[in-house]
Amino acid sequence: MANNMKSLKKQLKEQEKLANKEKAQALKESKEKRANEIALLLNEARELRKEAKILKKADKALADDKLSRAKELEENARNIKNSGKKSLGIKTSRRIGNFVIYTLLIAMTVIWLAPFVGIVLESFKAETTMQTPYLFPKEWGLKHYIRLFTETDFMKWFINTAIMGVATAVLQTVFVLAMSYVLSRMRFKGRKALMNFMLILGMFPGFLTMILIYKVFSDAGLTMNMAPLGLIIVYCASSAMGYYVSKGFFDTIPKSLDEAARVDGATRFQVFYKVIMPLSKPIVIYTVLMGFMAPWGDFMMASYLIHENSQGMNVAGGRCEWLSRTNLHSYYTMFCAAGVIVAIPVVIVFLALQKYYVEGVTGGAVKG
Repeated sequence: MANNMKSLKKQLKEQEKLANKEKAQALKESKEKRANEIALLLNEARELRKEAKILKKADKALADDKLSRAKELEENARNIKNSGKKSLGIKTSRRIGNFVIYTLLIAMTVIWLAPFVGIVLESFKAETTMQTPYLFPKEWGLKHYIRLFTETDFMKWFINTAIMGVATAVLQTVFVLAMSYVLSRMRFKGRKALMNFMLILGMFPGFLTMILIYKVFSDAGLTMNMAPLGLIIVYCASSAMGYYVSKGFFDTIPKSLDEAARVDGATRFQVFYKVIMPLSKPIVIYTVLMGFMAPWGDFMMASYLIHENSQGMNVAGGRCEWLSRTNLHSYYTMFCAAGVIVAIPVVIVFLALQKYYVEGVTGGAVKG
């Protein structure tokens, strides 16, 4: 096996050398061809100038014609010579531009990844529970991950958040896609007014209604221990107002498909479920992703409804408690370990569905 790998690497190197050699040979031949063409043009121009000089006294008109032809040939030679320099200049400028772009991208990537790398390294510092001025652990270990599941209610918080994420993803997807399909395919009185109303209403920040939501949910018993159910209702209640991207995607699907299905006797729901949905996989995945990821990072509304009740806590609210002045020195590294664990499901889901996410965003970014 090792011999086969060495042989394969050797063959790849030989093929690479051969390709580079052929490229260099082709470039050399191109330069030689250009040089020969320039030389021929200049020689022909010199001959014409000589003939024009001889004929200048005998036949002035013919001499002027040959002189004009000689100037054209010299101009063509200069153009060929300059085109070679220009192509080399374009290649050089392109290489410089690519170098600058890649340098900026690498710098941005390093800046963006630095906090995440720091959190991961902090979570493996078995020698301390506090924030330290050095980056790499002096003693590597899983001590803080073990404490996370044995000494805290983190597992309960994780389960609460996962349930909220899955429920929100399912319900929000149903509401958003149903609203988007109706606004894309159906024409009814007040449709434009409804779209404009939802657009304007969506401009107001959600925390304006926090006091009212807390009062209603408190009376209904959807705070504290029952806060996860209340948060699911909050996340899904007005989600249909985010129809913009999904509607744009449905607008790109030909309406003739709907009409053909209706002619065959399909109902509106059958058209939506059996015809449109199979063609809308990217936007469905995009909507599911947006719904699943929202509860994992929500702190403001969650902490307001949960009110420091550990049984109904989500991961964002629970981890925030560890950053208080009294808990920071004892829980900082555990906070970092929890951050790593919380990121795992979100990253896995996003990477697995990234292709459809991009297709959904770009497919829906059209004027409806």
